[in-house]
Amino acid sequence: MKIYYGWIVVAAGALSGCVAIGSVFSLAVFLRPMADETGWSSAGVSSAMMIVFLTMGVAAFGWGMLTDRIGPRVVVLTGGLLLGLALALASQAESLLEFQLIYAGVGVSAAAVFTPTIATITGWFERHRSLAVSLVSAGMGMAPMTMSPFASWMIEEYDWRTAQFVLALVAWFVIVPAAFLVRRAPATPDEAERLGTTGVPAGAADPAMTAGRALRTPQFWVLSLTWFACCATHSGPIFHTVSYAVLCGLPVMAAVTIYSVEGLAGLAGRILFAVAADRLGVKRVLVAGLFAQALGAGAYFFVHRLGEFYAAAAAFGMIYGGVMPLYAVIARAYFPARIMGTILGAATIFSCAGMALGPPIGGWIYDTTDSYAWLYIASFGMGLGAMLIALLFPPFPSRRPAAQPA
Repeated sequence: MKIYYGWIVVAAGALSGCVAIGSVFSLAVFLRPMADETGWSSAGVSSAMMIVFLTMGVAAFGWGMLTDRIGPRVVVLTGGLLLGLALALASQAESLLEFQLIYAGVGVSAAAVFTPTIATITGWFERHRSLAVSLVSAGMGMAPMTMSPFASWMIEEYDWRTAQFVLALVAWFVIVPAAFLVRRAPATPDEAERLGTTGVPAGAADPAMTAGRALRTPQFWVLSLTWFACCATHSGPIFHTVSYAVLCGLPVMAAVTIYSVEGLAGLAGRILFAVAADRLGVKRVLVAGLFAQALGAGAYFFVHRLGEFYAAAAAFGMIYGGVMPLYAVIARAYFPARIMGTILGAATIFSCAGMALGPPIGGWIYDTTDSYAWLYIASFGMGLGAMLIALLFPPFPSRRPAAQPA
């Protein structure tokens, strides 16, 4: 039985994304050992994460445009090479400023893996587009359960500099070979994948749309602002909930497992939401998911015991993990595949801005009020805002019958 090549691209994207995103989020594991050894402030080291998100957002636009022009293989390959180089240089940083500047390069490199891969996958699939995008996202979601524990083990066995350099080697030996499996989708997908359940193609109504025109459409702006508000909703709770659990009297190791529960639930959420989107409609599932995400963020306000944290984390992780891949699916329904790199790259600027907003705002709220209560209240409000913005999505372009041979 012949395997549809799109699934090969999905596997390569999931593996590459796991390493790239894992290299970014493993910074949390390095925080304490780096601060203890170098004397750098925790706030200074943590700020590197905000720098990563901001540079990822800006770089994603450029990498996306380049993907539309030359295809994803060279872009992902370049990202893998640069990511390994940036991590290797970070392992040798002698000052906090030097480390922060190098980690800006980590963000730029990771964006070259994330955005081109997702954009490419949307062109390979129509019938199973939500599932395919979610599987790639699930690979990235494995990062906290693979790359972060691996980095932690390396730090315990050796030191943080050695661990950073080993992550560089992993980036080179995993992403670079996987990049050769990533190729541009054909102009006409496989017939079984191209036709939806109604027997008509599920692509954009205007294949001649230019990127400049697309970036001025209401569809793009609703997509981008919804994505921003969605990420701003969950970024603060993701980053601060472990600290909140410790303040509630939980042991540190027990508090860390809450993050793992969120990650595991997120994997299940990606698959469940993908199946629901393919069957019920992606916009309907997104709006419902955003409302549920708001409730999940607000639920943390009421939890204080470990069992309650686990329940809230499982629900919240499943919801935000399931919602995140849907934006690429919606974008592909509005815009043609040949400009998807540009569209997703531009929209990623907004999503990364939302991700960068939560951690410092949550820290400011705690420093000001000596409590995280208003963080969860604000996240609940932001989540409702995301849902309301999503209700403004225009109808999808009408589907047109495929041309039949004479």
